[in-house]
Amino acid sequence: MSSPLQSLVATGTKLWLDSVDPDLVAKFKDLGATGATSNPIIISDLIKTGRFDDDLAPLFDQGFSDEDVAWQMTDKLVSDAQEAFRDAFEASKGDTGYVSFELDPLLEDSDNPLSVEERADRYVELGKQWSKGHVNRMIKVPATPAGLAALERLAAEGITLNVTLIFTDRQYHEAREAIWRGAQRRKNGLDAFKSVYSIFVSRIDVYTKKISPELSKDAQGQVGLLNVKRLWAENNEWWADKNLRLRQEIVFASTGVKGKGDPADKYVAALAGSDIQTNPPETNEKIHNMTGKTFTRTVDQMPPKAVIDEIDEKVDFQKLEDVLMSEGTQKFADPHKALLKLIAEKRAALTAAG
Repeated sequence: MSSPLQSLVATGTKLWLDSVDPDLVAKFKDLGATGATSNPIIISDLIKTGRFDDDLAPLFDQGFSDEDVAWQMTDKLVSDAQEAFRDAFEASKGDTGYVSFELDPLLEDSDNPLSVEERADRYVELGKQWSKGHVNRMIKVPATPAGLAALERLAAEGITLNVTLIFTDRQYHEAREAIWRGAQRRKNGLDAFKSVYSIFVSRIDVYTKKISPELSKDAQGQVGLLNVKRLWAENNEWWADKNLRLRQEIVFASTGVKGKGDPADKYVAALAGSDIQTNPPETNEKIHNMTGKTFTRTVDQMPPKAVIDEIDEKVDFQKLEDVLMSEGTQKFADPHKALLKLIAEKRAALTAAG
């Protein structure tokens, strides 16, 4: 009998981990996971455990800065996860088995003095640097003005992209079309062209509960799902006539529940059946322990028309994007600052111990 997560994968969902913890990668790979993603919070949480002190100490001894240590550790942990998923990459001929590497979040810090154009140039430089030599690494770029401005050039360089921090159709459209323009300029053709678009789900429902309390009980908590299901359907339709070997997919991100009383599999179950889910480790753990749970394809099932009409009438998606992007870019930058602070503390502790 299959486990609940294996049942989810059997519906057609690709399960990617919102973690590069080697122990979690090994555990959930056995249950069907075929990819992962990383960010500064994930790296910080791993460094805090002390499990990687032996990797940190030589970097400190060699005199690397805190910033350099942060990126070398990120590179190591992402590379290790890539190696774990290499067999999935090869078996799928490049359709899964990727690990996402997030570029410098401080480019989106509110204190960053660079212009949008200068930030975009930096995204391109970093994308080239951190993708070089990696076949199953995705470069993660946010759907900010600077990130969007960099996508065409990154895609033209043949870099595999994961566009993150997407909340609305405007961001998705800009990202998709920029990447497609760039992809058609790839020197090695389109055979290995792959891109994914990370649409955040539960964060939208947190927003509407606070900003749109007038939504009915039936509509409240459904805005994120309606939004992402619409984008999923449009994404399938838009790429259908491009005659590509690999699928250009939606990543269902922010699938951990945040509403009191919501079942742990609220978003996971509602989005089962296609494309990619990057579920938080605690969500995967809870689902794994749902004895007898079986998932079926639901990603193409929309809410009732009355709910759709109410959401369309009452939710201002442009305002939603403005608010969530403002919050999101700071949530992007602040964890990297915290990672640098942690590394400085580790340096002091390990140097003193040595």
